[in-house]
Amino acid sequence: MINEEASDGIEIKRSFTKRTKVLIIRFSSIGDIVLTTPVIRCVKNQLPNAEVHFLSKKTFKAVTESNPYIDKFFYFSKDLSDLIKELKKEKYDYIIDLHKNFRTQKIKQSLNAQSFTYKKESISKFLLTKLNINTMSGRHITDRSLDTVAPLNVFNDEKGLDYFIPDNLNISVSDLPTSHQFGYIAIVIGASYHTKKLPVTKIQELCTYIDYPIVLIGGKEDAKHGIEIEQIDPIKIYNACGKFILNESAWLIKQSKLVISHDTGLQYVACAFNKKVLAIWGATSPKLDVEPYYGKKQLVNPSTQMYQNFIVPNLSCQPCSNYGTRRCPKGHFKCMKEQDVELIAHTALSFLSV
Repeated sequence: MINEEASDGIEIKRSFTKRTKVLIIRFSSIGDIVLTTPVIRCVKNQLPNAEVHFLSKKTFKAVTESNPYIDKFFYFSKDLSDLIKELKKEKYDYIIDLHKNFRTQKIKQSLNAQSFTYKKESISKFLLTKLNINTMSGRHITDRSLDTVAPLNVFNDEKGLDYFIPDNLNISVSDLPTSHQFGYIAIVIGASYHTKKLPVTKIQELCTYIDYPIVLIGGKEDAKHGIEIEQIDPIKIYNACGKFILNESAWLIKQSKLVISHDTGLQYVACAFNKKVLAIWGATSPKLDVEPYYGKKQLVNPSTQMYQNFIVPNLSCQPCSNYGTRRCPKGHFKCMKEQDVELIAHTALSFLSV
């Protein structure tokens, strides 16, 4: 056993003769978990003899179940005490807390292991969303997650985000209409909150401007809106909302030529698959350091423009939330109703031509 002094003065204990057992915690959600995948990969590849365990909520099992950099999974459902009993048996060397809430605090206090905790910038987010005062660090959430493991001498390998689809997934190109089997634009119409989504009429308008096959992607809760959008041109538009589980939707993203998405998890899945992304922002904003993310070594041509953000300019109330809200606090919903969907469509077609 040897000791090393990290750059910030934290003493790191390492053994090169036994496994270094690490627990990484990120409970939710789809997008946030995907954004932390570089931490998982870099810890696994850069810590000597690392055995990486990952803890998330059971409802998000599909997001990481095929990740080859994770040696063992733990899932939180309801009983935190029972979970802690199981975690104690593992005798971890390190805990990497990428969520930072009262549950993760209790876990860290209960386990006899050195811990490293993600810095949320909660005060800066409050100032930005409530007072329109921007004191954010300007470092992407993924880079700040990687900052958490810097004391372990783990660094960003610049390979971007990860998403792994199970090998036994029962889906193929033949499940799509013939008109879409040779290429399509994926439009993710869902989001966790109303104020992160374009109104149906705006998505319909967007689709009319796109002269290219379109696949609408979303969950069961988006199926009704998907039908409304599809009806404007059932030949050009295929409504996949509610017809596929998460990993199948991820597969649809992977097969697409381009992805247009609200601020939602599948936006980052698209980044993991090296897809060009047009990101549409309403209640939330790239100013929260959550825009599409790619690693320099991930890109075939680092000079290629991989994404573009679309934000209605000159709105003092935008962003109004970290996560989105059920209704517009101001009542006008200008951040989405005034989106220039003709410009979005034009940009999509220009991205396809490059």
